[in-house]
Amino acid sequence: MEIHGTTILAVRKDGVTALAGDGQVTFGQTVLKRGAVKVRRLEVGGGVLVGFAGGAADALALLERFEEKLQEAKGNLLKGAVETAKLWRTDRILRHLQAMIVAADRENLVLLSGTGEVITPEEPLLAVGSGGPYALAAAKALLRHSALSAREIAEEAIKIAAEVDLYTSGQVTVLTLGEA
Repeated sequence: MEIHGTTILAVRKDGVTALAGDGQVTFGQTVLKRGAVKVRRLEVGGGVLVGFAGGAADALALLERFEEKLQEAKGNLLKGAVETAKLWRTDRILRHLQAMIVAADRENLVLLSGTGEVITPEEPLLAVGSGGPYALAAAKALLRHSALSAREIAEEAIKIAAEVDLYTSGQVTVLTLGEA
């Protein structure tokens, strides 16, 4: 049986960055947990938000390495992400970990994957996880055609994804940077 879970969505609008995650964990046909918290705030530099999809133990191991690399890079998100991706690809143990990380600061959104990608999106939106494509589509529409804030877009898009994706719950945790 396969464990599924989590939809993570990052949104930036009007100087505010929001990172949302649903936290559902499913084993086969069974929902094990609806409210796992898979978004975190790192107090490096001006603050970095991170969210992960995939195996929780794998993701937490990678988050530890990412935080170390971020500190070495003095809070520079892109440099920390590149250094983490290099380590992830070359370390014999880390390269077998199955997870994806979305990281965001006040200026950048970045996706890190175990295959060495460090991707910054063209639009101020980034999503991963089982409901990622649905949340991304909903967020694009809301960003383009509503006056909602970054936080509201992130929360509503995850809720919309939950209506379509079996592995996404409607319980949403949202963290922000730059909100008054």
